[in-house]
Amino acid sequence: VMQRTRHSTVGLLAVSVVGMMAMRPVSGFMYTGSARLFHSSSRFIAPRISSLGKARPLVAAKGFNVFNNRPASSQTCAPTMVASDPTTIEFTAPIFDKYEIVKEDMVEEYGAKVVLFKHKKTGAEVMSVSVPDENKVFGITFRTPPNDSTGVPHILEHSVLCGSRKYPLKEPFVELLKGSMNTFLNAFTYPDRTCYPVASQNLKDFYNLINVYLDSVLHPTLTPWTLKQEGWHYEVEGKDEPLTYKGVVFNEMKGVYSSPDAVHGRACQQALFPDNTYGVDSGGDPTVIPELTFDKFSGFHTKFYHPSNSRIYFYGDDDVPARLELLESFLEEFEALPSAPKESQVEWQKKRSEPWELTQTYPAGADGKPLMTVNWLINDKTLEPQEELALDVLDDLLMGTPVAPLYKTLRESGLGESVLSDGLETVLQQATYSVGMKGINDVEKIPEIEEKVLETLKEIASKGFEKSAIEASLNSLEFRLREFNTGGFPRGLSFMLGSLSSWLYDRDPMEPLRFEKPLAELRARLDKGEPVFQDLINKYLIENGHRVTVKTLPDTKLEEEIIAKEKAELAAVRSKLSAEEIDNLVEETKLLKERQLAEDPPEKLALIPSLTMDDLDKEGRNIPIEIGEEKGVKVLKHDLPTNGIVYADVGLDMRVVPFDLLPLMPLFCRCLTEMGTSDLDDIALSRFIQTHTGGVYTSTSTTQKYGAGNKVPEQEVVSNLFVRGKATYAKAGEMLEVMHKVLTDTNFDNKAKFLQMVLETKARMEGGMVGSGHSYAAGRIGARYQIADAVSEHMSGLSSYGFIKGLAKEVEEDWGSVLNKLLQIRDLLVDRRNLLVNLSAEQKGFDQIQSKLTEYVSAMPLRTDEVKVQDWAAEMHKFEGKGEGFIVPTQVNYVGKGGPMFAPGEETSGSYGVVARYLRTTWLWDKVRVVGGAYGAMNVYNPSSGMFKYVSYRDPNLEQTLDTYDGTGEFLRETAKEMSQTTLANAIIGMIGDMDSPMSPDQKGFTSMDRYLTGMTDEIRQQRREQVLGTTAKDFEAFADRLDSVAKDGTIAVIGSKAALEEANKKLGLDLTQLL
Repeated sequence: VMQRTRHSTVGLLAVSVVGMMAMRPVSGFMYTGSARLFHSSSRFIAPRISSLGKARPLVAAKGFNVFNNRPASSQTCAPTMVASDPTTIEFTAPIFDKYEIVKEDMVEEYGAKVVLFKHKKTGAEVMSVSVPDENKVFGITFRTPPNDSTGVPHILEHSVLCGSRKYPLKEPFVELLKGSMNTFLNAFTYPDRTCYPVASQNLKDFYNLINVYLDSVLHPTLTPWTLKQEGWHYEVEGKDEPLTYKGVVFNEMKGVYSSPDAVHGRACQQALFPDNTYGVDSGGDPTVIPELTFDKFSGFHTKFYHPSNSRIYFYGDDDVPARLELLESFLEEFEALPSAPKESQVEWQKKRSEPWELTQTYPAGADGKPLMTVNWLINDKTLEPQEELALDVLDDLLMGTPVAPLYKTLRESGLGESVLSDGLETVLQQATYSVGMKGINDVEKIPEIEEKVLETLKEIASKGFEKSAIEASLNSLEFRLREFNTGGFPRGLSFMLGSLSSWLYDRDPMEPLRFEKPLAELRARLDKGEPVFQDLINKYLIENGHRVTVKTLPDTKLEEEIIAKEKAELAAVRSKLSAEEIDNLVEETKLLKERQLAEDPPEKLALIPSLTMDDLDKEGRNIPIEIGEEKGVKVLKHDLPTNGIVYADVGLDMRVVPFDLLPLMPLFCRCLTEMGTSDLDDIALSRFIQTHTGGVYTSTSTTQKYGAGNKVPEQEVVSNLFVRGKATYAKAGEMLEVMHKVLTDTNFDNKAKFLQMVLETKARMEGGMVGSGHSYAAGRIGARYQIADAVSEHMSGLSSYGFIKGLAKEVEEDWGSVLNKLLQIRDLLVDRRNLLVNLSAEQKGFDQIQSKLTEYVSAMPLRTDEVKVQDWAAEMHKFEGKGEGFIVPTQVNYVGKGGPMFAPGEETSGSYGVVARYLRTTWLWDKVRVVGGAYGAMNVYNPSSGMFKYVSYRDPNLEQTLDTYDGTGEFLRETAKEMSQTTLANAIIGMIGDMDSPMSPDQKGFTSMDRYLTGMTDEIRQQRREQVLGTTAKDFEAFADRLDSVAKDGTIAVIGSKAALEEANKKLGLDLTQLL
């Protein structure tokens, strides 16, 4: 959610998450299981993401408060327990006697009243943030430093949510997902902490979530069965069968250790911290996880999961005394445990004086290539706020954009396919810095890469940065901090994560929330002419001996060796077991599966607090839209509280592009913002964007029209290229100017830079196939049936991978031909007749920018030749057979199956969305994740196309998962017969929660435009909402009947290991392709 956008590796600070399905998806799949999540690398709270996606938020817009002018459309049916002014607190309620007020202050930057409390009896630390933000957040965090790589903190993170004293169910977490309107529900495992955050806009729901989470972490029902399910166990179905390892975390980490980027990132972290807790893997090493015993597992909870070792966090517009009353009901039974915070302290890693190297291997296919990074441990004492902020700016100056000098030097070196630019990480106690390359062509050239890194740093330390570059980077940082745009991610959670980077280490948690003072101090030093950044480079990089160069080399035999070693290890264990012990394991396997599939009795399910149907808004939330024209161009305006920022989306109808040119579109988009123009080279263009705007970036969107009357329409594609930007009202002219330049005047004729883009795309796709194979499998399935999916797959799916590999050769041998294709695309697209403009701002903003908008539209070329919409349907690849299997070097599989449930003209219903969502938290969760041991399983139902897809994530199985998919219809029919009103109500409540998920102003504007383009009117949305609210058990049965067609005739797409695919294919008859 908050991944640093320029990272090209998994990153050193990956955070494990227990159920990404809990987060509201913007589109696409919702995980039924866990997923990796990344957060901002900076302790300062603003995340390195924005509504502009890949664009880092850029220039200053001073003096606006992000919490002002909350839109009325975002109100919910919350209970009445809301403070009239959440920033005014009177400490008169009796509950305050239970807490010591450690500090009380106003964080002016964000209009937040912050009070730090200490629970007198237990010593628990509580941070209470009061702001007029209805998306309330709670979190409890424990410092949990491991001393080995058994993954005990990670497994425990999963396990505490599997039943507790007050809620003795199989998985209260899943029950919450079914019937909650949460806007965030998850858990994170860091290298030194475990966080349990929840968020909701509905106060009743919010307090329900807190109740369950607090009981889960403080009083979990931990048994050996819990460890077997979530961690690891021996599995054997019959006394003559071989042993295997199973377990959710075990299989998750097998997937992680199949990714070259993840293998490399973990080695870098562990190499930098050889002497403290960061030198082991808190997520778990699959070769070490089986060493975890139940005593150590339960003992870890006893040692660290105590209020005395906790940081507890509240945020939002709810009443502070009510927060503390709820918390007291859980804390009052505990006594202080003074040893807990002492035993959880993270030791400082002492810095070494001389650099060293580390070489390792990763499982690779025949075309695997080396990775390398140079890595530094930055500090061995606490950094001052201004120095850390300066390091953040330095990081941006060095590698924040494609034209930043260190990034540019490596990118243009020709020594590798892609730059590894993790850069500065300051989330843990000690900061690190990392830079290198992947897709290295010659292992012997790795020393040259290291030399280039060090030489470039020395040169910059000697000459310094240009003043314009520094100002652009400062503006970038300031805009990001002031705008504080977290998209659909709760702002309060970003506050929490930022605070913890200081609070966890017994420092002031408010410090990372403030930026005015350190930013002013930094600017003052720069104004005096101090060589701030040159000094930092010398001190923390050039003269820093604690530097390790990590090389990760491909090994085509390693995957087989890992599999053989595991088999031998299991065979050795089995050989020492008596016949009775084997029989016991067979019985254990059987009992575990019975426990996993057993349903909780109604009386236990009733213990989970939930909303009722009366708590739901019957009316949907609409987004304001004004439809107009400017010189014949459609202009959409959304009057929204944007706090002085205008968000602009310029769309160009992509249906004019021939099918054979579509694979070039992602590269064409990159060229627009990276190549430069006739009067601005790439560096000048980048600085102009940083200096005058909040960011400019490009994207494509391809979908299809909605049908009238709830009927699936004949396929009509909506496809656009968007140039998107944001700026203050005063800078809107500059934003529109540069958006015009990149569309009409990009200088495409740069063979070397374009070739590097091609190689970077190739490297990114190869990493994605191993780490995110589910998305590629889903795209492949859709491409068989839907024009929109075929177009998307042709541009960025498996089909495009072969094109990209061939394109690299074509660029080398016939650049002129490639250049002509790029120019052809521009000539076809950039035409006023293809244009759409979408604006989000306040009315006063529209008034200020109107003249600039007129100038922009007038300057857009108006061509006279015929506009030809391409017949993409005729170009679709005609798939045959049952499906496809794609072989990659991995220890897990991504198993997909799908097909059309409805034909054009057939009627759908909003109620079917309720059924599809229900499957994720019941059948698929239980069968694929819990019993099967996959890290996740997901499905997507598209009512506009009638398509349904299943996909699993990091799955140890293949045929078993397909059998589960095919059994879904029967499961739904049985469910429909026995469905209680409570179960049905929870399913509806969860769906309404998805429909009402919060959006930032720019997200609202873009979503409204998308609805306009696809014909999803407010009337249709309201009708579908009413269908959701009116869902009955009969809808489950009807959906089951439709799913039978997917079971019978659906397409299979699997990305997985050679061994798994070849074994399964003896029955499946898939077309197999070796991808990597």
